[in-house]
Amino acid sequence: MTSTQEPLKRVLVTGGAGYIGSHVVFALQETRKYKVISIDNHHNSHPKALTRVSQIAKSNLPPDATEQDKESAEIDAVTADLTKEAEVRAVFEKYGKGGIWGVVHIAAYKAVGESTEIPLTYYQNNVGATVQLLQLMSEFECTRFVYSSSATVYGTPPKIPIPETTRLQADSPYGKSKVMCEQIIQDLTAAEPQRWRAISLRYFNPAGAHPSGLIGEEPRGRPGNLFPLLAHMAVGRVNPDLKVFGSDYPTPDGTCVRDYIHVLDLARGHLLALNALAEDSPIFASLAEDAPKIKAYNLGKGKGMSVLQIIEAMRKATGFDYKYEIVGRRRGDVPDLTADPALAEKELGFKAPHSLEEMCRDLWNWQTKNPKGYDDE
Repeated sequence: MTSTQEPLKRVLVTGGAGYIGSHVVFALQETRKYKVISIDNHHNSHPKALTRVSQIAKSNLPPDATEQDKESAEIDAVTADLTKEAEVRAVFEKYGKGGIWGVVHIAAYKAVGESTEIPLTYYQNNVGATVQLLQLMSEFECTRFVYSSSATVYGTPPKIPIPETTRLQADSPYGKSKVMCEQIIQDLTAAEPQRWRAISLRYFNPAGAHPSGLIGEEPRGRPGNLFPLLAHMAVGRVNPDLKVFGSDYPTPDGTCVRDYIHVLDLARGHLLALNALAEDSPIFASLAEDAPKIKAYNLGKGKGMSVLQIIEAMRKATGFDYKYEIVGRRRGDVPDLTADPALAEKELGFKAPHSLEEMCRDLWNWQTKNPKGYDDE
């Protein structure tokens, strides 16, 4: 490459060592246009994830890689807690005003059930830390923001597949914390339309792992989500007592339907969103100068899969004979959460090409290479 190479843009990723965060860092490093700074307190993540992402980035460098390319494969990993202002301020001070180009804010507590038991902890961590982060960003002239939201903001949606225009009516403190943060960002962009640009990404259900098997999902304790639970059962880490909650939903086989998306497709959605915050991006071009520069996009496949379909797909991928018991419905579960991803496809160029089979294959590849997760070594 000639010396006309554009300088790297520094991007802060909160929760960079987590499941989604580490795959987002991979997607950013793959472009060799961004220099990633990660903030993570390792509440539900492992520092080793970042070492391994960096390893993937280095192994993907071309033989004639420039010094800048090599720099893009290194991560500035900071262990810090977003609820502690001084720790986050120190990161911004290190790079100075205007030194960080944009922020991808992924870090949050995310267990729906737990949020109903300790709501204050969820509001402090998810909402309080976001407000503080935005205040520091403003102070240090960093006004591009990609926010990790969730399909839980829709609650029980009146229409499937779910368009972004659906009213926001979350059922749990976790979901409400995401609605609150979206509202705060909306108010901020409305107050300072010349300064701020923001995108909220409403995730559906991520699954799978990087095909190298170096990084993947590693929840602490017994997994609360179906995919990692099935992987842990097949690898012998948890008892294979599988309960299916409800079989009388108005869905094709009576079990809940969810929109599963490969984590790499989800990660690339973040990259597209970040790119769309650049000055020359067309996504806000049609808006009036004083209109808030904020958009929300669904990131999903637009195709729902039932609990029983997932179990069957994982049976094929792992060869493990899952035995399950059908029990009563679980409080708070909605029958169908399937995205309408048409807006993200049209405006961001977003696609989710990975199949259910690929999600299962990549998850099983990660789990068999790391039967005890990141603690194997």
